[in-house]
Amino acid sequence: MLDIKIVREHQEDIQKSLDRRNGQWSIEKLIEVDKKCREVQAEWESLRRRSNEISEQFKTGKVPKEQQDQFRAETKELKKKLEEIEPQFKNLEEERNTLLLSIPNPPDPSVPDGADETGNKVVKEWGTIRDIKDPKHHYELGAELGLLDFERGVKLAESRFTVLMNMGAKIERALMNFMLDLHGAKGYVEVFPPILVNRQCMIGTGQLPKFEGDFYKVEEEELYLVPTAEVPVTNLYRDEVVEEAKLPIYHCAYTPNFRREAGAAGKDTRGYIRQHQFNKVELVKFSLPENSEEEHEKMTCDAEAILEALELPYRRVLLCAGDMGFSARKCYDLEVWFPAQGKYREISSCSNFGDFQARRTNLRYSPTEGGKPKFMHTLNGSGLAIGRTLAAILENYQQPDGSVKIPDVLISYLGGSTFLRKTEPEKASV
Repeated sequence: MLDIKIVREHQEDIQKSLDRRNGQWSIEKLIEVDKKCREVQAEWESLRRRSNEISEQFKTGKVPKEQQDQFRAETKELKKKLEEIEPQFKNLEEERNTLLLSIPNPPDPSVPDGADETGNKVVKEWGTIRDIKDPKHHYELGAELGLLDFERGVKLAESRFTVLMNMGAKIERALMNFMLDLHGAKGYVEVFPPILVNRQCMIGTGQLPKFEGDFYKVEEEELYLVPTAEVPVTNLYRDEVVEEAKLPIYHCAYTPNFRREAGAAGKDTRGYIRQHQFNKVELVKFSLPENSEEEHEKMTCDAEAILEALELPYRRVLLCAGDMGFSARKCYDLEVWFPAQGKYREISSCSNFGDFQARRTNLRYSPTEGGKPKFMHTLNGSGLAIGRTLAAILENYQQPDGSVKIPDVLISYLGGSTFLRKTEPEKASV
């Protein structure tokens, strides 16, 4: 959330920065409502001040008798005006807050201009693309090897839900443990949060109110299934003041994630890439403002370390202003190579939010030198999306005989298994 004081003082600069996000956002209405709100607030405070003055006069017991009726009449009129103006003030405050919550984070100056993904900039490439003759898609391999059961996923829920069977389930779990272990060794403290969160959590990280309707919701309790572990983990310290000496704080978390993705109908619906339910390991950082850029680079490298350990070719892409997520001020996407598609696909987004989320969650730190608490910076990144990692392994490690070699770093997690091979088809009981 933007600081309304900064918006007032730097209206032109803020608008120019937001214009880089495709020109979809305007702060003109916000400025207008804020002006009205402050005018009404000033009038409300003036009325309250006068009412208190009269009250104090009566408390002294020295009000001349001839003035008492005059003061009582004035008090009655003040009360009437306050009753009229208070709902106006409240409504304007709510409107201003709603407008503030609907405006995205202005992009960092280092973010390139661009309207969409065509404006993104490849800043790093890693790994050797394997020479695979007539590569199969991951969903073909997953079905042939008895790892991914798409039909039963539909039977149990609906399309874009998948059942993992036998070694499919085991390698998904192996990837989760491997990722958590590697990040834990780098100082990330593991968290296993609730996968249902309240509305305030979703507002705090920027999913709501802008993207209302994009998430699965338990109506009776107004709880939401988490779309990413970023939501509960970032809110761990909501409304708290952390000592500066405790920063930075690193957390990693595994959760299943749930997204309706209503606007993505017909896009990547085949296979295990875009699911309504998927598993992910998330990295979340809480940082001093002056260190957040460095922490962003380090976190991105930590996510890349998983791909490098698995020996999966990837590239790092700096997103342009028009392609960034709502809350990010700077974002790198990591894209892994998919041989059957002949292109790179996103497997992680690593974002620096500045103090945007901290203002929404009232997340502050107390400076060592003293003084008022300050807003910290938050960062998060996928480390990694587990299902997409499994899909990338199937395609990049496929063998001419139809088997799939298991990456060396996962062998110990799978009891020494070195290959995924076809098994006898399952026979239904009669």
